[in-house]
Amino acid sequence: MTSSDLEAVVELQRLAFPPPFSEDLHWDIGHLARHLKIFPRGQWIAKYNDSVVGSCSNTIITEQNWQAHESWFATAGGPELKHFSKSGSTLYGLDITVHPDVRRQGIGRAFYSRRFSWVRDNGRTRFGTGCRLPDYNYYCESVEQVSPSEYAMKVVSNQLVDRTLTPLLRSGLRFIEVVENYMEDIESGNAAALLEWVA
Repeated sequence: MTSSDLEAVVELQRLAFPPPFSEDLHWDIGHLARHLKIFPRGQWIAKYNDSVVGSCSNTIITEQNWQAHESWFATAGGPELKHFSKSGSTLYGLDITVHPDVRRQGIGRAFYSRRFSWVRDNGRTRFGTGCRLPDYNYYCESVEQVSPSEYAMKVVSNQLVDRTLTPLLRSGLRFIEVVENYMEDIESGNAAALLEWVA
């Protein structure tokens, strides 16, 4: 990602994460410019026919911060990435955004592969992230009321398929636990599944 891509990335977020996902959680140009300033090698895009069709934002956090298993804001330090640690142990995945018209064509997988390679190439301990549970709210409304933790365990044990968590587990990420009140995300019950890939 470069500064010339920022407007396209902001627009991509609007397309990829429409309501009920909160627009307050979208990047703005100021956020992305700060990411490029503090960690330029960790911000990536995918292009097709010279158009930005995917983006991937990352930061680096300390081992202590990773082990605390807190909310997105507490872990990353908000959209300004105030908890960035150049020498930290963990490449922390902030988001992956893919244009709705080109999903299921390997862009997300390519971003994750790049994340794993970055961890290996830079001698870090792990890649970690909080994974949305976008099918959780629908499941509770149409099948049964369960907690986000109960829902996640059904996905981990292959009783259910979640459109985001399931493919990440299949890609080699390990489920640790569910973090309640991870971010404002109605679809996910405001929770996230904490995942890691250890080098």
